[in-house]
Amino acid sequence: MANFIFGVFLILVLSYLSNRVTGKATVKEIHADVDGKLKQLNKPSVKTIQSDDGDIIDCVDIYRQPAFDHPALRNHVIQMKPSFNFKEMEFNSKNGSSKLTVFQTWQKSGSCPKGTVPIRRIRREDILRAQSVQQFGRKPQEVVLKSNTTIEQKDGRFPSINSNALALPAIVNRSAAILATAGANYTGAKADINVWNPNVESEDFTTAQVWLKAGPNDNFESIESGWAVNPQLYGDKKTRLFAHWTQDSYKTTGCFDLQCSGFIQTSSKIALGAAISPISMELGQQYYITIGIYMDENTNNWWLIFGNGITIGYWPASTLNALKNSATMVEWGGQVYSPNVRKSPHTKTAMGSGKFASSLKGNACYMENIAIVDFSTQLQYPPEVTTLAEENYCYTALNHQDGSESSPTFYFGGPGQNYNCP
Repeated sequence: MANFIFGVFLILVLSYLSNRVTGKATVKEIHADVDGKLKQLNKPSVKTIQSDDGDIIDCVDIYRQPAFDHPALRNHVIQMKPSFNFKEMEFNSKNGSSKLTVFQTWQKSGSCPKGTVPIRRIRREDILRAQSVQQFGRKPQEVVLKSNTTIEQKDGRFPSINSNALALPAIVNRSAAILATAGANYTGAKADINVWNPNVESEDFTTAQVWLKAGPNDNFESIESGWAVNPQLYGDKKTRLFAHWTQDSYKTTGCFDLQCSGFIQTSSKIALGAAISPISMELGQQYYITIGIYMDENTNNWWLIFGNGITIGYWPASTLNALKNSATMVEWGGQVYSPNVRKSPHTKTAMGSGKFASSLKGNACYMENIAIVDFSTQLQYPPEVTTLAEENYCYTALNHQDGSESSPTFYFGGPGQNYNCP
């Protein structure tokens, strides 16, 4: 067994050296870079928890978490809780009682003490899977098809809100199916996100998430959260809770979870990047997570809220630019990253449940209780929305409302490669 593990590790190192390292870096230098990254991310722990799913969770002193490596946060005073108390909107969906919340697998094995935050430990092999040490933990940079190419809907029109066309760039290595709203100043957004475990190819990832954005299309700022299946990052194909941020359209800033400095965690109960369960089953029980992102108008910090009011932490205003006062676009839905979207053969990586949006509940992935917050500080369904599926034969989007629902349910997803998406 020991020989097998050593052999796998050696293959990872050789692959990293032969395929992903430029210049004349030696094995010793690569090891030094990886060791430095591990030391930077894996802070000394007060307690360690071995999860049944193989993860190691370190309970780290709240003042020693990776966020405080950021130059803008060296003298930051932690805001332990938000100053707001939003009243949730009430939705009268007949299916509301069938949705059950999930838990994180590691929580069955222990808990972190007060004054610490649970952080998923990064392993050497995690970093070796990345394109480089510097790229570890980031979403790959968006590659725009052409500088003047924008997304059109299936009927040839541009997606629009309030009769205003949205000039969204066509991204070569991403495919999304989203519900979007724009044209106002947003200080929060939320959704109940149906949880699935779709098929994902080894170098791809798929997400179901909420985005809040501000800034120009070619250099936007974004804070995001939801669930993801990302074997390249996490080393397996489990469904995991994630958070992400970027200041420059994923070019050089930002990361998933706590894999760089930028997000300050305050919760001792939730670990970003940890696996969640149970998973919804086709024509069976449906499970969901509630994700909310809200700006504290007293501090301009953006808080990430999980489930029924668990404050995970916040993106500090001092590290943001375009989002410092509000967001100008909110998106809900799914995204597939792959070098094999918008081409044939198309990736087989699925979005959502792997079923098209028209399959509806019990089959397709969905979001309910979608809401935004503006400066009125009231949660409300967005007055104007549009749907967009960038590859309509591979992944679809549908905003649907039946007579028993007080607001629409947004369905999205698809299998990727199929007869109509070869």
